[in-house]
Amino acid sequence: MAAEKPHMNLAVIGHIDHGKSTTVGRLMFETGTVPAHIIEGYRKEAEAKGKATFEFAWVMDNLKEERERGITIDIAHKRFDTPKYYFTVVDCPGHRDFVKNMITGASQADAAILVVAAPDGVMEQTKEHVFLARTLGIGQLIVAINKMDMAKYDQKRFEEVKKDLSALLQMVGYKPAETLFIPISSLAGVNISKKSPETPWYTGPTLLEALDTLKEPEKPVDKPLRLPIQDVYSISGIGTVPVGRVETGIMKKGMKVSFMPANKEGEVKSIEMHHEEIPQALPGDNVGFNVRGIAKGDLRRGDVTGPADAPPTVADEFTAQIVVLQHPSAITVGYTPVFHCHTTQTACTFIELKKKLDPRTGQTKEENPTFIKTGDAAIVQVKPTKPMVIENVKEIPQLGRFAIRDMGSTIAAGMCIAITPKQMR
Repeated sequence: MAAEKPHMNLAVIGHIDHGKSTTVGRLMFETGTVPAHIIEGYRKEAEAKGKATFEFAWVMDNLKEERERGITIDIAHKRFDTPKYYFTVVDCPGHRDFVKNMITGASQADAAILVVAAPDGVMEQTKEHVFLARTLGIGQLIVAINKMDMAKYDQKRFEEVKKDLSALLQMVGYKPAETLFIPISSLAGVNISKKSPETPWYTGPTLLEALDTLKEPEKPVDKPLRLPIQDVYSISGIGTVPVGRVETGIMKKGMKVSFMPANKEGEVKSIEMHHEEIPQALPGDNVGFNVRGIAKGDLRRGDVTGPADAPPTVADEFTAQIVVLQHPSAITVGYTPVFHCHTTQTACTFIELKKKLDPRTGQTKEENPTFIKTGDAAIVQVKPTKPMVIENVKEIPQLGRFAIRDMGSTIAAGMCIAITPKQMR
């Protein structure tokens, strides 16, 4: 039954100590994803170890261990259901994982819960996460003002934090008037699934009710087809079968398609999903498709399929807006890290640092800086070392966002805002 519900990817963001894990744990407990007896077992264990304030965060960590010990609670995907949706939580412990998770194609979050602790209010990391959420294209935000128990459920404190956050959201382009602000205590379970007598002054929805007010992500069927290739199989008696997820548009049987940057064309003979043949594939569908006129060696992971008359864009160079999350020194012209965009991993060279932006506001701080470092936002000009497909984020956002990785970690995240295309034909 659950599979019939629309699916939403949910990021949980905010400052490190403001209760993100506890909030995720509480949501899973309140929706029945984590059975009560398991939680009770941990509570006893926590007390025995002298961790008197029993924390759901602790539960989340322990469930990881349970899984490693082979007990069958698969919480790997941190999935929970509300009456309307089923959610997959893209948990965002710190910067590094946050970005890596959010940018790997499928975990592009559709919405986010911003967790802010009432006693502390807006912190540096709160600002960065909000800016990052915006840069990465998360359009819908719910704000959970947590640890209200520690603020004695004081309405005045709630209003202060709400006012500061509204100013921050406004600054990066979210509309505070359309955003729900909910006073919660994840630890005490206040306003998560039922209205609490602790906050008689609050008349809005609970956190779970708020999640069901989110708008279902639109399936971008009106855009040209874009299907980044994950794998290519050669099946005897059938031929070449590329596999991937439709990001935008519709793939139909009989369609003439183009593969870039391979610069090959073919015709879709058949499309298969879950081992059944289907006449067409829509955004979100993971499919294999058989192509006439293509040999196995012609294609590889990272190529993108599009209609022959509107092929994917191959960039000679492109302009990007990036946020530097962490870099041991500084980024200068000539630096060539690996860009992870849709299914491609391509080394790209920074050929110009155009401007440094204020990461809180997006305003220009400095023209043509000599370097950019951790915490900076910037507009840069980039040249791929070999042909790669990338699209303008305004036209096809699904193929316009990327992570930049080097030395085994994500150093920046960004989006493509202009392209000088390569002539392929």
